[in-house]
Amino acid sequence: MTSDSIVPVSFDAYEADFEGFAQALGDSFSRYGFAVIGDHPLEQARIEGTLAAAKAFFALPEEAKRAYVVGQGGQRGYTAFGVETAKGEAHHDLKEFWHMGRDLPEGHPYAPVMPPNVWPADVPGFREEVSWLYGALDAMGLKVLEALAVYLGLERHFFAPTVDHGNSVLRLLHYPPTSGEGPHIRAAAHEDINVITLLLGAEEAGLEVLRRDGSWLAINPPAGSLVCNIGDMLQRLTNHRLPSTTHRVVNPAPERRGVARYSTPFFLHFNPDYEIRTLAGCVDAAHPDRYGDPITADGYLQQRLREIKLL
Repeated sequence: MTSDSIVPVSFDAYEADFEGFAQALGDSFSRYGFAVIGDHPLEQARIEGTLAAAKAFFALPEEAKRAYVVGQGGQRGYTAFGVETAKGEAHHDLKEFWHMGRDLPEGHPYAPVMPPNVWPADVPGFREEVSWLYGALDAMGLKVLEALAVYLGLERHFFAPTVDHGNSVLRLLHYPPTSGEGPHIRAAAHEDINVITLLLGAEEAGLEVLRRDGSWLAINPPAGSLVCNIGDMLQRLTNHRLPSTTHRVVNPAPERRGVARYSTPFFLHFNPDYEIRTLAGCVDAAHPDRYGDPITADGYLQQRLREIKLL
């Protein structure tokens, strides 16, 4: 690892050298709050199919898209351009997005806080393609959490029962072309709320991570890689041993301002009733517990959604 780049960790090592994979991944997260996973197993043709479906939806007339605004804190369906605003920011982000969540069986106890999905009738194949990506990233996220459990000295499958019915969300993001003028940027500096986020490399540049020295590091992952970062819930659980790093999406260079940017972050969440209580192994004399009473994952989520103006 160098001071000006995040070296990819090959997913091939997950099978060939799991201990080495866990150590390399954990070291990257501990240093940056971010890691780049190379050689991921997700089929590129299916990824492109999901992106094509997303682009088709965002190309619909505004009135057609707004038919899928369903409230519920933006957890499902469409959130229009100019709504989401980073915590503490006065100016909204330059983006619109679609959310898919976990499908639950009828009568599931989490149903009151995990509403059913909605699907656009206007885009053939949308549900099939987006559902595939949700499942693929959900499974991939569990493998990342296995590595992090081992890195933290926990049993390898520690996280499995904490996220098996998690309120995880796949976000299809569209950043329209921009003039680059004024106070708004595509995504103002923020930290993610959830456990971990998995992001397939966007076609357009713009993602930047805040270094500890206050400078910004551009994340330009190679093709066939997955960017992953720690969210605030995991930062809290690990007493900041794994930091949730501030990041942003800046406006494009002048020659790229007429080009839209698309990305598909997957926000992996704990089960709604999981208690986020500082892990005992992450507390010692040099690192006292930063938090008092525990909080449920849903309680924490609702608090944070209000802060970013989605509730």
